[in-house]
Amino acid sequence: MTSLHADEAFLDHYQFTHDPFASRVPGFKFFPAQRKPVLGQLHHLARYSQLLLVVSGPDGSGKTLLRQALVASTNKQAVQSVVVSAKGASDPASILRQVAQGLQVQRPELPAILAQVGQLALTGQEVYVLVDDAEDLSDAALTSLLSLAVGNAEGRPHVFLFAESQLLSRLENVAAGDECFHVIELQPYSEEETREYLAQRLEGAAQGIEVFSDEQIADIHEQSAGWPGVINQVARESLVEAMLAQRGAASRGGFAFNLPRKHLLALCVVAIGVLAAWFMQGRVVEDVDAPVIAQLPLDEAAPPAVVAPPADAAVAPAIQFEGANQPLPLPLVGEAQPVIREPLAQAAGLSGAEEADSEGASGAADVAPEPAPVVSASAPVAPVVSEPVKVAPVVAPPVAPVVKPVAPVTAAVPPPIKPQALAAAAKPAAGGGDWYAAQAGSRYTLQILGARLESGAQAFVKANGADYHYFKKQHQGKPLYVVTYGSFATRDAAQAALRTLPAKVQAGKPWPRNFAGIQQEIAQAR
Repeated sequence: MTSLHADEAFLDHYQFTHDPFASRVPGFKFFPAQRKPVLGQLHHLARYSQLLLVVSGPDGSGKTLLRQALVASTNKQAVQSVVVSAKGASDPASILRQVAQGLQVQRPELPAILAQVGQLALTGQEVYVLVDDAEDLSDAALTSLLSLAVGNAEGRPHVFLFAESQLLSRLENVAAGDECFHVIELQPYSEEETREYLAQRLEGAAQGIEVFSDEQIADIHEQSAGWPGVINQVARESLVEAMLAQRGAASRGGFAFNLPRKHLLALCVVAIGVLAAWFMQGRVVEDVDAPVIAQLPLDEAAPPAVVAPPADAAVAPAIQFEGANQPLPLPLVGEAQPVIREPLAQAAGLSGAEEADSEGASGAADVAPEPAPVVSASAPVAPVVSEPVKVAPVVAPPVAPVVKPVAPVTAAVPPPIKPQALAAAAKPAAGGGDWYAAQAGSRYTLQILGARLESGAQAFVKANGADYHYFKKQHQGKPLYVVTYGSFATRDAAQAALRTLPAKVQAGKPWPRNFAGIQQEIAQAR
């Protein structure tokens, strides 16, 4: 997770208002330790020194931030700053072109630039040329910048190079022993300064230094060697690892193939069902010697060829998957993968919701589907038959097939009503839409769980009380029924209500979200 927009799981876990260790954060404050003295020294040398100034330090030492602080702290009426980047533009022509553009000079040549510097000096303005990533400069570009720093009778700008330490040896070779530049080397933070730096970053994100233990702070300082850019990276990685460890502590260990046991059980049941269906198919094909034929009028569309077994015939029991009617909370914890907020970071290694149903969803189980008849693919279906034919219903072994004569059909046969249609007719529409639409978008609710089957969400709401509602959304191209609890004026009120929920509900890690996002998801699902 590297983006402010993709890290909602990380931000929610620590209750950050933003990522405190991003390169650019809201309301950033310049950390003065080890850097404020350097900043004052740069201002002093720019006023009284005639030398080119070099600020050196390794990657992540804070050179760019120091350059930004130098520009921000200058008097804009007395100083005109021209910032140049050597990334991809390391030759003399590219560097002088950037300087000329910053000074609004038509010709990107050294005499024209120095002439413009002289004109600005007559108006009481000095010129600062600040080159970032100066280690990428060619030797010829270094020579041009040294000449620019020396200036002429018309004018002389102050040139600053911000570079890694390998530039120094090259700069000495180009200077050929002349004393024409001054070097300021940045120093790393001490462990106490590292602690203060972390505290300032966390304070800007509405948290305190207690997010880290003393051991973590010592480890961050050791790994980063005290350089601020590396401190940001290591501190963030440390928080992410701690978050994943806390979430993984609730997981059950010892799963074969890294799969939850209920998933392995479901795979076994599916495999057994496939084998049983294969054997049953072979037995039925042997017993049936005549194709299943229905007699219909020529002017009617043929309904599905479904022959219901007689009342006394045994019906094969429907295969039930144990645990398929259990609701899985959102976000999921333990053995299942969690559903994190959209848009989600992929960063924590977390994925979408799994299919789930409520443990009390017995309404859908009351109607058992009838076994589908097996019809040979090569058997043709005759449109009209004038004499009785023998019909062999499909039955489950060991009951022998029953063959009874069928009288000719003289009227249109209505298509049989499927059990799925009966269940759909008995099931109410996705609930809660009107209730969610009536809520103000700025209010908050607690998201409890998600289920792939609507009956699961209905059963959970029915079992837990009127304060629970659910709505339908689309997740990974499939419908998902999300159960929520309550309606609260603020996020803090929702967080306070979370602690009053039953322990079983809290175990699913409910989290607050506003109604504006929910109303948008409901609209998208229609």
